[in-house]
Amino acid sequence: MPVPGQVRRDPSQRWRSRAMSARHNSRSLAICPFLHFLPVGLYPMPDPRSSNDRFNDLAIRSPFVAGVDLSRTRLADDLFFAVHDNVSGRMRLHARLTGLGLAAAILGELMLAGRTTLASAAGRTRLVVLDATPPADALTRTALNHIIAEPSHRFRTWLQFLARTAATDVAARMTADGLLRPSAVRRLSRRQAPVNASTAALSRGRVNLAIDRDEPLNVQDSVLLGLLVATGGSRLVLWEQNRRYVSDAIAALPAPLQELIAQTEAAVGNSTISPR
Repeated sequence: MPVPGQVRRDPSQRWRSRAMSARHNSRSLAICPFLHFLPVGLYPMPDPRSSNDRFNDLAIRSPFVAGVDLSRTRLADDLFFAVHDNVSGRMRLHARLTGLGLAAAILGELMLAGRTTLASAAGRTRLVVLDATPPADALTRTALNHIIAEPSHRFRTWLQFLARTAATDVAARMTADGLLRPSAVRRLSRRQAPVNASTAALSRGRVNLAIDRDEPLNVQDSVLLGLLVATGGSRLVLWEQNRRYVSDAIAALPAPLQELIAQTEAAVGNSTISPR
């Protein structure tokens, strides 16, 4: 019953308001589909800053990831998240390709840290140690120790060697860092779900938003994009297959990092035509 003096609202206005809200949310999710994991009030609003800054700032403000410094994410961790489902932890790429990509990312971490570089001579591409100081991280420290002990091996040899255990090694590091839940052993598969789904979606979200806005990526995310392309993961991760953007992003990298991506792509090609 209407109250005297109260203005009655037209029911059609209420439904129109709800429809407009639904359309707004649909557009937001189309741009950034992992936003539905964030509580109301944490949806990122239009921001003139770069996509990398905005995503890092959002992650730091979010109470769900308050203990994780996402401004200093590791390349292999970012790639691991990108090629696994951000809710279930299911591998989205073939295990052999995932292993090669993560092995390249581990070596890429050493290169990004200035510990190693790639050099070619007489048709052989090798890793050259620039700084033998042991890294604080156990995974890259072990990889660097192997390279120091066997400096004559080709880069492709190191890639194949590390690829055998790269997925397990990276997952163990991420579990220790609180990014993955302890492994759940099932009858047919062994997978680890992310501790937080929105955190797991940030790496591919940064890359996709930069492509969507035609903004430049930082060096680490450009290498991430290159490794996604090299392993075939870009078909599963990228919302838009923008070849010009990808080509420009990789071409802007220092020559050793471009070679890292090229060598990984060649190893993936050999892997797909060779028996186990």
